[in-house]
Amino acid sequence: MKTVFLAWQDPIGRSWHPIGRLDFDDVNYQFVYIRGAQKARDEARFEPLVSFPDLQRIYESADLFPLFSNRVLSPSRPDYADYVQWLNVPQDQDDPITLLSRSGGRRTTDSLEVFPCPEPDENGTYHVHFFAHGLRHLPSASVERIGQLSEGERLLLVHDFQNAHDPNALMLRTNESFEGDLHVVGYCPRYLVSDFFDLRKQCPDNFQVSVERINPPPAPLQLRLLCSMTACWPEGDFRPFTSDVYEPIPSGVAAERV
Repeated sequence: MKTVFLAWQDPIGRSWHPIGRLDFDDVNYQFVYIRGAQKARDEARFEPLVSFPDLQRIYESADLFPLFSNRVLSPSRPDYADYVQWLNVPQDQDDPITLLSRSGGRRTTDSLEVFPCPEPDENGTYHVHFFAHGLRHLPSASVERIGQLSEGERLLLVHDFQNAHDPNALMLRTNESFEGDLHVVGYCPRYLVSDFFDLRKQCPDNFQVSVERINPPPAPLQLRLLCSMTACWPEGDFRPFTSDVYEPIPSGVAAERV
């Protein structure tokens, strides 16, 4: 079972809300709204998506829903090989869900983003890839420093508690590789912040964020800095994304698939 979540950004307040979940069991796709959609409706006037108008319905299809398939570059495109390389996905693993998980499926024409549900890797550790957010708001010196980063270079997470838009924001910062090397190079995606705070507390010696890949132009800015985060997978009942906003709204759907 592969699972990704769908987030919606409030066009006024700019806050992100998880609103739905897409599952694939190697045969069928299933989409349901989660309770985050109700929260977004109450707090930011979210309206159900045209493709999925009913919050209570379980949507199923043998083919990937157009809302998602339109966010994956077609293999027939001449730049498809470059796209897969930017995402650092092996070409024998370039199925639509994996591409959506890695790319985020972001488009300039709407306020939606796809993100993966982390699972233990082959070593039993927490491992997730993500593209740094907020690069278009950075000063030119920071964008230039991003272009000078090396694969495997460690990055620091800094709690930006004075952030007026999000007091829980986590900045990505260079690791002082040389004197004066104090550059903010992006932000951690909002949907990972809660897990990262928890894992950094439980795995202080095994928590690390590093540069996975740098994609210079013509790669779009939102695909410029691909990061890799690893940590221990805490023993006990730890599960990612377990707050009530991730619970499916329709009855008869498992609350989590990890």
